Amino acid sequence: MKKLIAGNWKMNGSLAANEELLAALAKGLEQRPSCEVAVCVPAPYLMQIQTLKSKSPALAAVAVGGQDVSGHAAGAYTGEVSAAMLKELNCRFVIVGHSERRQYHAETDALVADKTKAALAEGITPIVCVGETLAERDAGRTEEVVKRQLAAVIHTNGHCISEVVVAYEPVWAIGTGKTASPEDAQAVHAVLRAQLKAATDQSGRIKILYGGSMNAANAAALLAQPDINGGLIGGASLKAADFLKIIAAAN
Repeated sequence: MKKLIAGNWKMNGSLAANEELLAALAKGLEQRPSCEVAVCVPAPYLMQIQTLKSKSPALAAVAVGGQDVSGHAAGAYTGEVSAAMLKELNCRFVIVGHSERRQYHAETDALVADKTKAALAEGITPIVCVGETLAERDAGRTEEVVKRQLAAVIHTNGHCISEVVVAYEPVWAIGTGKTASPEDAQAVHAVLRAQLKAATDQSGRIKILYGGSMNAANAAALLAQPDINGGLIGGASLKAADFLKIIAAAN
């Protein structure tokens, strides 16, 4: 299966900085990558990124994604962005249940499952994030936590689960500079792969990304693991040179 390298810009960027970053990416992607590439950007910049993409043949291979989606189709939900809105802006992906949403916005497993369903209903591929905190890891609960988080999504979405991308992001490794060893990451990916296999006979098409501080230095070792099918890249996706090195590792 083709690997997927998806950048998560988080709450970063400006009109000028985005243009500079996309220009640098375009320069590095003049030879079309053999892996899939996406950038998940703040909602106010989705239109700008699509416009910049349309002007650059080198960026044609880069898909655009949102960073969150409402579980509701429409209505009195001030500040929310619906899946239909993302679809209208040609988003191919949307991040769902990122640990920062779970931590700072109290998103539950059930809400993450509903958001996944909303994205799928509009034909958008949700990148469903699962992962344990440091306390949960130290208590030996990693497998229990990630299986519980994924089970909620499987329960709500049934056979449609084959249309999602899963991202394992150990919370203790996000933005800390720490990263799971390739072997530790692979062990959790193998657990998730087995869970997906039990849920659908189409599990072989589901990509499982690693999302815990993957960077230019460690990408190749992580991506060499059998069940790591790409990366959800945070800080390194804001530096064109680093993001391009990770894409090269995935190629």
